[in-house]
Order: sequence, then structure tokens, then C-alpha cells
Amino acid sequence: MAAAAPLTPLAAAPDGRWLADVVIIGGGLHGCSTALNLARRGVKALVIEKDYPGRHASGVNAGGVRRLGRALPEVPLSVASMELWHTIRDLVDDDCGFESHGQIKVAETEADLEILRKRSALLNSHGFAHEELIGQDELRALLPAVAPTCVGGLISRADGAALPFRTVLAFRNAAARVGARFLEGVPAGMPTRQGDLWRVQVGDAVVEAPVLVNAAGAWADRIAAALGEPVPLEVIAPMLMITARMPAFVTPVVGATTRTLSFKQFANGTVLVGGGYRGLADRDRNATQLDFAKLAENAGTAAAIFPVMRDAQIMRAWAGIEARMPDDIPVIGPSGAAEAAYHAFGFSAHGFQLGPIVGSILAELITTGATNLPIGAFAVGRFGAGA
Repeated sequence: MAAAAPLTPLAAAPDGRWLADVVIIGGGLHGCSTALNLARRGVKALVIEKDYPGRHASGVNAGGVRRLGRALPEVPLSVASMELWHTIRDLVDDDCGFESHGQIKVAETEADLEILRKRSALLNSHGFAHEELIGQDELRALLPAVAPTCVGGLISRADGAALPFRTVLAFRNAAARVGARFLEGVPAGMPTRQGDLWRVQVGDAVVEAPVLVNAAGAWADRIAAALGEPVPLEVIAPMLMITARMPAFVTPVVGATTRTLSFKQFANGTVLVGGGYRGLADRDRNATQLDFAKLAENAGTAAAIFPVMRDAQIMRAWAGIEARMPDDIPVIGPSGAAEAAYHAFGFSAHGFQLGPIVGSILAELITTGATNLPIGAFAVGRFGAGA
């Protein structure tokens, strides 16, 4: 990797330029986490967010903090990030609403249980033991309200959930306290490289920095294309719904094995139901449209696994705008086509838990040129010609 240009102090020049060490496009969790980790290393980051931090995927997702069910390339990152989640207050001076009551993937049939058995064995063969197979008796002990036909499950006991929007704000504010700056409510123009600097137009001003980070979520492919490396990004709108308050009946976060479900109950009794059913996204209008037939199917799955949900009253439903990659794993790491540029996008509706570690990885890459975690599978070049 080419050496970055010398770093400059952050200052607002009188000619309308903002100068920084690193300019980050995108103020979601990964952009804010990167700014925080850079600032803790003494690097002055400036984050450009066209709306406000947490407006899109990072702030409106289900809040799952899970290692359970990760694609194998993500597992080392997820394990490292979970360590940070369990000390999250030390990092951002806020617990982010994080609670660790475990996550369970329920087996509705013996065929489901066999899938989970093979999954647990696969992880064990790679040296990971956090996913444990459980039988029907332990499943019922952990989930007394589960349907009597369910036969077992897979549990990751230290997993849990947090509050997404609160988490994004905690990272944003922690970054600001240690020197990061934020330009919010104005979209970034396409970055251009001029000499040793990246230049990004923001309204009437220009941001200049030696290093660029593309954390623009569902808009990141446009920046990647401007850098000379187009990617097959799909814009998606994962949907969620929440019920009226119900008597407490479930503590862990629950998913299904062969059906789409993410399910948890809050302390106030409301139940959040999601799992990946998608509405329609229009990123140019910043708008989403719900698919009520798919929401009904999602609700039906919840009621099949927890019969008590048959009487639940849905109060609200929504969708966020997110980026999905064809292989359902993100792009993380240096640009293969542009000097001193880095990517963190395409988290495919499961990037929330990875936020703390992704920011740390990018800060390591920018300041040292390397990271101890395996990120080769996330290279942007995997979508290039001949990949």
C-alpha cells in the first residue's frame, strides 16, 4: 500500500476549505466508529453525513448484537467485536442499551436440527465454540412460550441486542469529544484526488484530506465507481414491525433456522419482529415503501414459533435503506484502484454488531497499513474483472 501523505491539523480555512487528516463519507455506525477510533489515535477525522447520523440502516435496524449464524469470513471479526460490546461503556461512555441474554436459532423440525448440528460442527472445526446445540428440554427452559413442536436450537449465550439509534449517537458524540468533526445535513460531492489530497465538495465548502473513507452505505457504490472500482451493490429496504405491550414471555433474541425471523421483546413488553423481509427502497428520494404481504408472512412465522403472538397487535412498521452485496458479506479495506482510500460498506443487513471492530480495523489500516484480523475476504477487488 502506498504511504499516505503527511497528516495536517484540522482547521477551517478562511477560503471555505475544511482541512482534516481523514475525510469519511457517511455518518452511520461504521463511519462514526472509524472517526472515533482515528481520533483516539490522534488522527483528526471529518465525517460528512447528508442527513443525520443513524438516519438509515445503522439507526433503524433490529439492534441484534450477534455472532450466531455469521458467514465464516465474518466470524473472527464478530468475535472480536463482541468483546468490545461487552465493555461498550468504556469505549463510548454509554451502554447503548446493550443487553446480553443470548441469541437462539430455533429448530422447528428434525431437519432443522440437523442443519444446526452441522453448523455447530463446522464452527468447531474452525476453532470457534460459541454456537452450542441445545435439545428440546433446554430450549423450553430458555423459551417457555415456544411452540411445543419445536425440537431444539442453536445458542450463542453471550450475544444480545442494543438500541441502534442510541448506539450511533453514542459513537458520534464520543468521536466528537475526542476531536472528530461532523458536517451534517449536506450531501457530499464525488471525491476527486488532486496531488496528495482528496477533495470533496460539501455545499459551498470543500473538504480536503490526505485520506478518504467510503462508509456511505446504500450510496457507497457511487463513490466506489468514482474511485475507479464499480461494485454490484443492491439497494434494499429491510422491514421491521413492533407490537403493543404484551406480558413478558421471552428474554433471548430468537431466530428461525429455515424461515426468516428476528424476534425480541423489550422490557416495556413490546415485541420487535423482523429478520430480513424487504420492502422497496428509493435511495434518490430517501424513501422506502412497505410490502404488507411480506410483513404478514413475517408475523405468521413469529406466531408459529410463539403461539402467544397470535393475539399481538402490530402498532408500527418501517424499513431502512441498506446496501447488500451479491455474496452477503461487506466490503472492508483499502481501495484497489485509488491511493489512500478505504471502504466500509455493503453490510447486507447484518453490520450493526460489527460496527465497533470495523472502525478499529480501518483506524489500524490508515495509521499502520495493517490489521491483525483477517479481512481478505472483504476486499473490494473480489468484484473486479476476472474475480
